[in-house]
Amino acid sequence: MISRIDLRGRPLSARALAGVLPRPEVDVAHVADQVAPVIADVRARGAAALRDVSERFDGVRPENLRVPEQALADALEALAPRVRSALEMSIRRSRAVHAQQRPAGFRIEFAPGAVVRQRWMPVRRVGLYVPGGLAVYPSSVVMNVVPAQEAGVASLVVTSPPQADGLPHPTILAACRLLGVEEVYAVGGAQAIAMLAYGAAGELPQDGEVLCEPVDVITGPGNQYVTAAKRLVRGAVGIDSEAGPTEIAILADGTADPQHVAADLVSQAEHGPTSASVLVTPDIGLADRVEALLPDVVAATKHSDRVTTALGGPQSAIVLVDDLAAGLAVVNAYGAEHLEIQTADASEVAEQVTSAGAIFVGPYAPVSLGDYMAGSNHVLPTGGCAHYASGLGVHSFMRAVQQVEYDEGGLAELRERIVAIAAAEDLPAHGEAVEARFR
Repeated sequence: MISRIDLRGRPLSARALAGVLPRPEVDVAHVADQVAPVIADVRARGAAALRDVSERFDGVRPENLRVPEQALADALEALAPRVRSALEMSIRRSRAVHAQQRPAGFRIEFAPGAVVRQRWMPVRRVGLYVPGGLAVYPSSVVMNVVPAQEAGVASLVVTSPPQADGLPHPTILAACRLLGVEEVYAVGGAQAIAMLAYGAAGELPQDGEVLCEPVDVITGPGNQYVTAAKRLVRGAVGIDSEAGPTEIAILADGTADPQHVAADLVSQAEHGPTSASVLVTPDIGLADRVEALLPDVVAATKHSDRVTTALGGPQSAIVLVDDLAAGLAVVNAYGAEHLEIQTADASEVAEQVTSAGAIFVGPYAPVSLGDYMAGSNHVLPTGGCAHYASGLGVHSFMRAVQQVEYDEGGLAELRERIVAIAAAEDLPAHGEAVEARFR
């Protein structure tokens, strides 16, 4: 059901590990060739193209591309109280965590009249994509909207694929209403990314002359078509990341409960057939017990077919290592989106992790906790991007602007040095711009 990779007694350089660790096979470049015409069509024809593409790919032609306010209100009214209570708790905890992420500016005075300040400012408008494929993701509404709101973004747009009734899933709409998001679109896939990046002219009276104004930043996970579209519009707008298939790595020793480990591998594989589930352990007994448990755990879960495919794919494996130090080398080279530490002294081991989107420490911190309720963000770097990228947060929706405030005396002190560097770079006009102020 799941393959093994035995690294015991083998070199563990980053280069060697890159060649043997399991990864999903995703050809975004090939998909981009299919996506480019869709983006061009939306840029040219706006709402008309959005309806045509939706009919072609989603099997529905939405009458209202922008979700009516009444539909948002009705969705929240119909939401099961138990789900509403859970979402409200998720929002409260997420808001508390993200409020602490707001960056502070600074002011440095080198001398009287020589000051540099840095201010953080939110972007003007953001577009938040919520997928609607094999599962329903109201949690992704929370994870995208809350940090944007905490950053102070004034204009937020959520877009999600239409269902058979021409609207996004009602639980998605209810989450938007809970968060106070009023601008919601029944648009999915690459066409949604094009609409957010370039805006869209209206087609029918209910669209208005302009259906959607362009945004400055697009965030949110999606399939390979959404990822390809984000790659193609990068530059016209900012994007959070090119999200690949979701992944979990578990670093565990003989103290780990094999039932917990098996359940956590299966929970991540539930996302879809390309999901990656990786166990890294120096304990052959744990590996054997987990492998023996997996068939029954998979058979008992609702989405056993997709889980079976994911666990049996090249992106999933049990990786055997000599010891925990070697296990740390493996997980740091892998850079998992989600990394669980189920070892003795798990907190101490977690402090030695250098590459992970989010780290879940100990036997009672499963990835599911972070997905929904911990307060952390579940939009995280995949495919090894955790080596250089962070998860979604308040910083994703802000930019730093430096402000230079020098008077005549402050500039005079640096006059000769500026001229000297300008001459060394053969850019004499740079020096002249300073000298002109002292003639």
